[in-house]
Amino acid sequence: MVTINMAVLLAVVVIWRFRRRTEARSRFDEKLTVVIVLALGVLLAPTPVGEGILNVLGQLAGSATQASR
Repeated sequence: MVTINMAVLLAVVVIWRFRRRTEARSRFDEKLTVVIVLALGVLLAPTPVGEGILNVLGQLAGSATQASR
């Protein structure tokens, strides 16, 4: 039996949707992309990958704050 990780499937869908030209998108299409990206974020947040991304972004924000002082 083949199992598909929903986060991986949504990541593939997001990449596929972002490859499309911007001029060809309708408002509904853009809203649907936002909903898919939010769902991907909710699926990734509690995982170790999501926590790693949060740590990296936190370090980047901290270094940017220190650089601006």
